[in-house]
Amino acid sequence: MKKIFCIIIATVLLMCDISSVWAQEPQIETPSAIVMEASTMTVIYEKNADEMLPPASVTKIMTLLLIFDALEAGTIKLTDEVTVSENAASMGGSQVFLEPMEKQTVDTMIKCIAVASANDASVAMAEHICGSEEAFVAKMNERAKTLSMTNTHFVNCCGLDTDGHETTARDIALMSRELITKYPQIYNYSTIWMDTITHSTRRGDSEFGLTNTNKLVKQMEGTITGLKTGSTSIAKCCLSATASKNGIDLIAVILAAPNSKTRFSDAVTLINYGYGICSMYSDENMPALEEVPIKDGIKDKVTVRYAGDFKHLFTESIDKSKVESRIEYIRDIKAPVNKGDVLGKIVYSYDGKEIGSVDIQAAEGVKKASFKDCIRKIYSLYFC
Repeated sequence: MKKIFCIIIATVLLMCDISSVWAQEPQIETPSAIVMEASTMTVIYEKNADEMLPPASVTKIMTLLLIFDALEAGTIKLTDEVTVSENAASMGGSQVFLEPMEKQTVDTMIKCIAVASANDASVAMAEHICGSEEAFVAKMNERAKTLSMTNTHFVNCCGLDTDGHETTARDIALMSRELITKYPQIYNYSTIWMDTITHSTRRGDSEFGLTNTNKLVKQMEGTITGLKTGSTSIAKCCLSATASKNGIDLIAVILAAPNSKTRFSDAVTLINYGYGICSMYSDENMPALEEVPIKDGIKDKVTVRYAGDFKHLFTESIDKSKVESRIEYIRDIKAPVNKGDVLGKIVYSYDGKEIGSVDIQAAEGVKKASFKDCIRKIYSLYFC
């Protein structure tokens, strides 16, 4: 009987793709979660990822995003001093106990938000950038729309439980991606395990210790790069965990985990699952591009360039020799051509199936030839 059973099992394995037998989806307790690869936006795993839930302090990812937007725009600088208002100092929940009229630099405020999840620092920065938290929250919702966060509505900038303050695991992954890809300097803050700040008040100077609320930064040092935790009695335990390994950047979002231990263990399960099945293909030797013929221009050819590099995330083992590419140009290109105009693309396929493309752009502008230009061309062709 035992021999017959073994034969049956062996037959099943032969009939199936063995890798699919073993590559089981992760088992997690968290009711809502997602894993996304940042550069390609490939969703590797999701569970109720579009359920609207309160995000607690994971909200502060958007707060940080707007702070870095303001830094990039030049409206604030890291060295600027921020004066803490009575309102900001009164914030409950997680805080660094800033006092009214206390001054801290923008750099220190970012550290307090990213490491210690400080509600008082978040509101102080919101008021510093927009004049009021309400105006800042309006910008948060506007920014969410630009990222296609269609199931998100912010009511405050720090994540305290408030009616109508909701988002989804998918939307959190989108704003997390925007923060880490546009402003990778966030890692200078989100990977800090312990640090101190100095309170300077009427009573003198005193040091205050910061410890990262994201325990994975210490537990998976070298892989975990951030990003933000959150927990309230209503939201329960939430997390957006970012990780980097072998050229692959993963974002694992956890919402409404029953406790902190489950939040972190489920995130580790999802990240390990992602790295276990994913491999990144990138074309390190994209074909050299020659000038492209154009009609009716002051030049007969235009130089071109790739719009970017090609990367594709595979979620199964691959044979890289089966990746092929072909270049396709638009037919009968006519002047005028502007720098950046798309004139073609390089198309990639794997085992005969298309997997992506990269645009080919004009690297220069070419004006339409005038009548005089045409005469000069004819003259130089026959008499020079």
